[in-house]
Amino acid sequence: MARPKNYELWLALLAALLVGTIYLVILYWTGFDIPPAGGFFGHAMGIAGFLLMLMTEILYSLRKRSRMAHWGRMSGWLSFHIFTGLLGPFLVLLHSSWKFNGLAGWTTLLTAIIVISGFIGRYIYTAIPRSADGSALELEQIEQQLAQFDSQASQMETAGISRKKEVQRLLKQRNLLQHQAASLARTRHLLALWHSFHVPVGITLFTLAFMHIIAGMYYATFLH
Repeated sequence: MARPKNYELWLALLAALLVGTIYLVILYWTGFDIPPAGGFFGHAMGIAGFLLMLMTEILYSLRKRSRMAHWGRMSGWLSFHIFTGLLGPFLVLLHSSWKFNGLAGWTTLLTAIIVISGFIGRYIYTAIPRSADGSALELEQIEQQLAQFDSQASQMETAGISRKKEVQRLLKQRNLLQHQAASLARTRHLLALWHSFHVPVGITLFTLAFMHIIAGMYYATFLH
């Protein structure tokens, strides 16, 4: 059964609504006193959000770069990457207690930038032609498929076969592959530009996040 389009976005929205409902219940229970970042709920949201963001950055990258790993389709890992990349920052936002000063403020700002950048990257990445397992196609693979279609058409012509539907299907597939080959270089260039922005911002974000965690542990634990 085919999954609905953009299902990972809907799952992230449903999860955010569930957590948001719990947040509102806690607000009502405490007389609308915003849960502090250092409290139980704030800590839980911060830890969960940070772990999800780490998973966003590490797991999908490992699957994409590993030539020997075959655990799961790339399309499934991309959906997981998007899901955790949306839910994690939302949990971190709840952890902030809506205070954006100092190091925490810069971390929150970079988190918002990385989420927006992720949406842009998703649009560019999904424009790249893909194989049946969700892996990005290379120009050589597209050219091989074009050669196969040309060979099939030539064999049909040699055998004197005239099946209108089959010929139309081959022509349609061939035109699609030609379009993919023409747009592949442009999409790859855009993706490279996006990476040159997204990766440094992500590194800076996690550097500040680790500094925030260390500072929180120091002030909350070692000074008591």
